[in-house]
Amino acid sequence: MARIAIMAAGAVGGYFGARLAASGEDVHFVARGAHYDALKQNGLTIESPLGDLHLTGLNLHENASSIGTVDYVLMAVKLWDTESSGAACMPLMGPDTTLICFQNGISSVARLAPILGAEHVVGGSAYIASVVSAPGIVRHTSQFARLVFGEAGGEISARLKTFHDACVKAGIDATLSDRIEVEQWQKFVFLVGLSGATTLMRQPVGKILADQDCRNFMTALMEETVAVGLAKGVALDPDFAADRLQFADTVPVGMKASMLEDLERGNKLELEWLSGAIVGLGKEQGVATPANDAVFAGLKLYAKGNP
Repeated sequence: MARIAIMAAGAVGGYFGARLAASGEDVHFVARGAHYDALKQNGLTIESPLGDLHLTGLNLHENASSIGTVDYVLMAVKLWDTESSGAACMPLMGPDTTLICFQNGISSVARLAPILGAEHVVGGSAYIASVVSAPGIVRHTSQFARLVFGEAGGEISARLKTFHDACVKAGIDATLSDRIEVEQWQKFVFLVGLSGATTLMRQPVGKILADQDCRNFMTALMEETVAVGLAKGVALDPDFAADRLQFADTVPVGMKASMLEDLERGNKLELEWLSGAIVGLGKEQGVATPANDAVFAGLKLYAKGNP
């Protein structure tokens, strides 16, 4: 049985942490505010097409310092909280603790390594459409809920094999990858397109794809991301944006990026690390990114919350 800390119990961490806890792993959830209060009083509810779940008697914490050292930390906070959450994880770290980043974007490992030690931090990607629909309730709306993770050097390590086994036992679709950088960029391509298009247009993906002009714009966001990745030496298929457009046609028509959910709630946006990252990397690599430039300019005034 693995001892696992979920940082934190939101839409991603709450879902996967609940699946692991239900299978018998020793899972500790970090939460705060009204979400913490609801979890303490009523437990954690997962509403999912893959099976609903209600857990009570959670190992629940407002502060990671009350947990002690663990085998694994699943980092699933918003990107603007990366450094502060990394520092908050220090009491969780023993000599053999592994932190796996399941955040959006491609920068988390580099941002957390100086805080926690590069040997403890591993890259990953979470593929799921979920939201905290109310305090204590995570609503999962997609037919997919997948984790991908791997060592930077591509080796299949014992520590990640053990975590993979725990995921399989919990019924989680998990992949232990030998090319995690490529995997992260592949998710990033779709995420930049989905987040940029749905948030800028304030519409779910189905309406965007049904309009040719809007569809072309979302395609351009992904094509620019592929071009930047290739310029940085990432082994992406040059036609990968077309592959992701085909995938977009298979997702629920009402699907929204979490960044649009944040905009609608007046929250901060992950803009700086999504389209903003492509704008910055494009300048570094000499790659034009006009579609992502438009997203960044169009949403910049909302990046710190609804003005």
